[in-house]
Amino acid sequence: MKFFIDTADIEEIRALAPTGLIDGATTNPSLVAKTGQRFEDVIAEICSIIPGPVSAEVTALDAPTMVREGKYLAKIADNVTVKVPLTPDGLMACKALSGDGIPVNVTLCFSSGQAILAAKAGATFVSPFVGRLDDIGEDGMNLIAEICEIYEAHPAFHTEVLVASVRGVGHVIEAAKIGAHVATMPPAVIRALYNHPLTDKGLAAFMADWEKTGQKLNVDKSVAAE
Repeated sequence: MKFFIDTADIEEIRALAPTGLIDGATTNPSLVAKTGQRFEDVIAEICSIIPGPVSAEVTALDAPTMVREGKYLAKIADNVTVKVPLTPDGLMACKALSGDGIPVNVTLCFSSGQAILAAKAGATFVSPFVGRLDDIGEDGMNLIAEICEIYEAHPAFHTEVLVASVRGVGHVIEAAKIGAHVATMPPAVIRALYNHPLTDKGLAAFMADWEKTGQKLNVDKSVAAE
């Protein structure tokens, strides 16, 4: 499963990109607005740090303007994925943009029926929002399972399931078990995946035992000899 980072915070992206675990990034107008920077500049900088797909969302609501905005956004960098809402106009824009070879992420998906429409419109990714479904008493991961089952049954669909609105480690693990292609998550969730108290306890014990030996690895000497 691919990991996308869901943020427009450049410092967070720079901090996590060197891990080699980040395959792409997702943004939306709300996240970019928090930066106080020009939209195009933020997207361009993220694309220069993350080599994989970077979702940049249109702001129009009608299909013709979405298409124009999508083509404009796609010119910012080769790895821009245009993000459109799952509305009739958004799907029309998706069909037009994908027909021109521009990757599209159809966002705000809340049903399997919507996901089928996104795939038929040629979406590269569809973004079901699990956290927001959980918030209203539904099981967001059930939707992920349904969409994955439908897509698997139809090889002609090439749309990847991008699990969005991820609230915690549990969502990531369940998405991986189901077989979702991508999970996009805030930096805090990515960092939380590292954490387990037994890891910290075990490392502390190992280091204490090593300290007692009085030894050191002569790394500098080894590197100099190469």
